[in-house]
Amino acid sequence: MTPAPPSPPIRVLIADDQDMVRTGFRFFLDAQPDITVVAEAADGEEAVALARRERPDVCLLDIRMPKLDGLEATRLLAGPGVTDPMRVVVVTTFDLDEYVYGALRGGACGFLLKDSGPALLAEAVRAAAAGDSLVSPSITVRLLQHITGPQATASRPAAPPPVSAATLREPLTDRELDVVRLAALGHTNAEIASALFVSLSTVKTHLSSVQAKLAARNRVEIAAWAWQNGHARPEA
Repeated sequence: MTPAPPSPPIRVLIADDQDMVRTGFRFFLDAQPDITVVAEAADGEEAVALARRERPDVCLLDIRMPKLDGLEATRLLAGPGVTDPMRVVVVTTFDLDEYVYGALRGGACGFLLKDSGPALLAEAVRAAAAGDSLVSPSITVRLLQHITGPQATASRPAAPPPVSAATLREPLTDRELDVVRLAALGHTNAEIASALFVSLSTVKTHLSSVQAKLAARNRVEIAAWAWQNGHARPEA
């Protein structure tokens, strides 16, 4: 039996105004057998232009960049209304709620702190390329608790609009709700599979079904729906 040809490497664009950061990211990612860096940008305008020209599989964008910040660059590349949105992971030093909200509302499928370590960076790239998302679990839970918690105020950046049960294209099954709850609490697909005693492919199938039923753009919007509709309480 002829072995299947190897998959092409994940093509990545890195945008950061610090040369040392770009060099460090490139050094580590290029060392991965399944990832290759195809472009670098030192500001947001250059990042958008290069991304549109090179069409990388994943864009890694810093937030604080000259000419055009990473949030606006994310919106231009992946935001609502973009015909062929790209997969963007925001990588920043700043763990601020308004940045997390802005990135996810702008279409980012991941949010990572620069001090998360190189292994998590590679994991975030692979997750984004696979159509999944990776946001630090602590950030995910804190962010989504703010959507419905008493600390949510008019001064806080607007959360993604909720999807009510009445507007669902089709009701979620009990098992889909189990998967959604664990995803909303920051668990990875592998952790969900272990907790529910199902295969990894089964978890992915459930998440794909949920995404279609909710008309959600990504895993983060699924988690937001769960918190907004009371399906993500740890004690549930």
